Amino acid sequence: MENSYFLIFAILVGCLASTVPVFMALFFAGTVGLVYTVGIDPQIVIEVLYRSMDKFALVVVMFFVLCGNIMTKGTIVEKLIKTANVLVGFLPGGLAMAGVLACGFFGAISGSTVATVVAIGGFMIPALIENQYDEKFSVGIMTAAPILGVVIPPSIAMILYAMVTNDQLEALFLTGFIPGIIIMAAMSLYAYIFCKKSGMPKRQKPSLKEVLAVMRESVWALFLPVLIFGGIYSGLFTANEAAVVACFYAFFVEIVIHRDMKLGDVKRVIISSAVTSSTLLIIVAGASVFGEYLTFEQIPGKIATVVVENISSPWVFLLAVNVLLLIIGMFMDIISATLILTPIFLPLLAKFGVDTMHFGLIMTINLGIGYCTPPLGVSLYISGATVNRDIVYVTRAVMPFIILQTVILLILTFWPDLVLLLPRLVYG
Repeated sequence: MENSYFLIFAILVGCLASTVPVFMALFFAGTVGLVYTVGIDPQIVIEVLYRSMDKFALVVVMFFVLCGNIMTKGTIVEKLIKTANVLVGFLPGGLAMAGVLACGFFGAISGSTVATVVAIGGFMIPALIENQYDEKFSVGIMTAAPILGVVIPPSIAMILYAMVTNDQLEALFLTGFIPGIIIMAAMSLYAYIFCKKSGMPKRQKPSLKEVLAVMRESVWALFLPVLIFGGIYSGLFTANEAAVVACFYAFFVEIVIHRDMKLGDVKRVIISSAVTSSTLLIIVAGASVFGEYLTFEQIPGKIATVVVENISSPWVFLLAVNVLLLIIGMFMDIISATLILTPIFLPLLAKFGVDTMHFGLIMTINLGIGYCTPPLGVSLYISGATVNRDIVYVTRAVMPFIILQTVILLILTFWPDLVLLLPRLVYG
């Protein structure tokens, strides 16, 4: 039996190491395990693939992807950045703070780190360099700040986590607000101190008239996150419905009010979003087949037994999980890791008395940091391409911010009441 586990693990690692697409590696390893190790009918694999796609929660993912693409194509992103800049741009490091704030705004709509680093980082890194900010600092902060895309709700990773754990999605979303604000505040403070020590020239403070003019110009863009969260937590619509409402609102604003998107662009945006959504869905399908193999072999329960026998303290368990997730995040994307690891960790959470929503937030931040860690951190490659620098340069640039985010992660890990404050206030 142990030899069969080793075989399946070797197949999975071998496929991933040989640059086989993640979904194929998961599907192939899971299929071999189910058919040749467990000995089930191959038709079961087809049924597993169908069941994995037949989940209403996945509709939310697709519509938030579409919403992010609409904003990137139009000028909502530009107006969010302009608003952030007029609010904090006059402070030392103000333009960098504006970039962090813009990542928070965009993350509160798109739910994706990759979308955030493309939309905000692609715009802000050149802008920072043009305004005489240190290049390494500019690349580092705008590569790390897009983690807010998966921490601040709506988060695609949280949606998939809730799909596995059956946690209430609206309550799980609430766990991301306070950590997101802490990350924004910490990175902005770092930018302030760094730029003040570097002697960066300050911009003139805008007048109240200028601030109001920018806010008036951006009011439709700023209302989008208000619409999403106001609708969800007022009970006007569910999280699933919020994604659809956000898409129609974004289309209306860009086409009718801003008039920066033509009707001809709608087709291209929908096709681009369909391709992105399909990529996510096939990863879900592949991970479901592999997860079915883990379930048949009762591997999560066996791992839980081994861990409980060797670890008695929940704090030691959480620390060990953090280390493990940070390492896994270096090699696996957040979607695959969430779908594969959540069923494995779920039995352990009950045994150690760890709240599943608290753990979901910890997992999301850990794997979000993985976007900025080599060798497979996607954000590193996107930012590197923006300034034509290699991954070693970008890794060095982002390292202070990874350390900062890891410190925040540890605080949130061992202070669960802070993470769960809003869900408890709203839902009791």
